[in-house]
Amino acid sequence: MKKVIALLLAAVMALGLLAACGNGNAQNAGGSKKIETLRVAFVPSREPSEIITATEPLKQMLKDELTALGWEIGDVEITVGTTYEAVGEGLVAGTIDVGLIPGGTYVLYDDGAEVILTATRDGLSKDSDAAKDWNDGTPTEASDKQAVSYRALMIAGPSDKGQELVAKVNNGEELTWEDVNSANWSVMGTSSPAGYIYPALWLQDHFGKGISDLSSAVQADSYASAFARLASGQVDVLVTYADARRDYAERWNSEFGRTASIWEETGVIGVTAPIYNDTISVSKNSDIMSDELIAALQDAFINIGNTDAGKEVIAIYSHNGYQKANPADYDNERAAQKLIQELSAQ
Repeated sequence: MKKVIALLLAAVMALGLLAACGNGNAQNAGGSKKIETLRVAFVPSREPSEIITATEPLKQMLKDELTALGWEIGDVEITVGTTYEAVGEGLVAGTIDVGLIPGGTYVLYDDGAEVILTATRDGLSKDSDAAKDWNDGTPTEASDKQAVSYRALMIAGPSDKGQELVAKVNNGEELTWEDVNSANWSVMGTSSPAGYIYPALWLQDHFGKGISDLSSAVQADSYASAFARLASGQVDVLVTYADARRDYAERWNSEFGRTASIWEETGVIGVTAPIYNDTISVSKNSDIMSDELIAALQDAFINIGNTDAGKEVIAIYSHNGYQKANPADYDNERAAQKLIQELSAQ
């Protein structure tokens, strides 16, 4: 009987070893975990060949970082999706393990994708919800602090109506729908987060109205033309990303014909909710993904982003580094995507 039990135990142990050999996440005798291929995909925000060339060093960086964290990676495969949607679909299908995708793409495919990191970029000296705080007379400058999100601003110009709105905001008075509806607005295309979608959400939150409800809202073909119209008084308000005035401060005088500075002649009348940066997301359906691997990937990408060589690689997406993400950070993006669907249905 003892011999039978011993044989059974040996058989069970042998089966366990076979199973461990067949499982990419199984621990080996040395305590490390082995993965044959880690599949990483980028969205085609630049030329695919440019992305592939720039990210080639990332393969060895990931292998080195994951090795230090107890993982044995056979190969890191980097591809560029034919479309943003293709990367999202690959994450859902489990044919991609890790995707570097925008927040909007993550939200559209979060039934099969899990956000684990948010990219950081250079922050700004101002990041207040209150419009008045942006009108202290000092330029908005770059900050050493890294930011995981950015704002869209409603900026009023030097026209009489624009200055009337700025004065009301600076006096601590709440704008009414009649106030904003009496102004001429410049907006961007309906797919622009800072130039349309988030300002539309701001109008909805504050007044229960949308951009399409404004009496006068013209679409600009670029932010440069929007600022030119603001400077000339053709429009009273434009919507743009938070550091746009820094980008156009010189042209405000040299090209758009103003004599005073852009900081003196414009003012913020509205600030949107934070627009979160790009994500690193993983597939919920990948056959190698686990909580342990997710934690290791988070540490690996954060460590890479903290090195000069790593920053050079991720600069292809204008990323400076990474911070751990919370799915709730992208709730505003979910509202934005809902708005896009509603606009598309009209």
